Amino acid sequence: MRLDVSTESWPIAGTFTISRGSKTAADVVVATVSDGQFSGRGECVPYPRYGESIAGALETLDALKDAVGKGLTRDMLMADTPPGAARNALDCALLDFEAKASRRPAHEILGLPEPAAITTAFTLSLGEPAAMADAARSASTRPLLKLKLGPDGALARVRAVHDAAPAAALILDANEAWSVETLNSLTPQLAALGVVLIEQPLPAGADDALAEVRSPIPLCADESLHGIESLRHLCSGYQYLNIKLDKTGGLTEAVLVAREAISRGLGIMVGCMVSTSLGMAPAFALTPLARFVDLDGPLLLARDREPAIRYDGSIMQPPPRALWG
Repeated sequence: MRLDVSTESWPIAGTFTISRGSKTAADVVVATVSDGQFSGRGECVPYPRYGESIAGALETLDALKDAVGKGLTRDMLMADTPPGAARNALDCALLDFEAKASRRPAHEILGLPEPAAITTAFTLSLGEPAAMADAARSASTRPLLKLKLGPDGALARVRAVHDAAPAAALILDANEAWSVETLNSLTPQLAALGVVLIEQPLPAGADDALAEVRSPIPLCADESLHGIESLRHLCSGYQYLNIKLDKTGGLTEAVLVAREAISRGLGIMVGCMVSTSLGMAPAFALTPLARFVDLDGPLLLARDREPAIRYDGSIMQPPPRALWG
């Protein structure tokens, strides 16, 4: 077995803005494992918020090349390498290889139900209320919109989007930018504006403060959730968990996180970084377990790789087998 690693940059359609900043391209790392007959691929997005970088991911994966050559398995990878983007790329590449070599779909290998077409959220970047309303108006036929918000002006932005797309359900993502006081003051008003979920309102590490919150809208952990070990302290403050493969370090551990969450009575959201269909395809395997799906990364790009996942509006079709899994 051989591991090859490459980097790619995919232009975003316009600018993608959240409370922590803006970007115009999705920079990804692709891992490819091959035995000369079959190949498997995985894609990751190293995220500076978690102390990651393209250079660091390349270094991590380069250090694993010998282990791959000696028969590294997904279980061995999960045991010996901490969760993160680099591990995600290799875990998904190994699973894709296994699926292609065994001619068994990845969901079957993992013991998951066969996924079917599903509705994904569509994300609106943080901007002034009028700009977000314009974006919502252009996306008003989509049933589920996700709004990126910052520390201030949330109510005006949500109201502007709701007025522009009144039929859409709304997910709000503060990306750690709010306080307990902001959350308590906003949620009664937000509930009347079509908001069905609020992601990570408080900074990661401040989750215990959610005990002071009585929100009529369910709360979802994102930045606070990584691998299975991080799950156990999130049960009291949140009703949902946003599982992203770059945080869990791959689909193998993501399945464990999802099953543990469900056993504890928590709902699942499957999310993503801004990346191509190769990054979405493994996460799609989790969608039968999820109440909310946010796998719109390719819809935010100026172009996608081929073959690609087909999106019929907000309806996401199963990935082609030639792409992954």
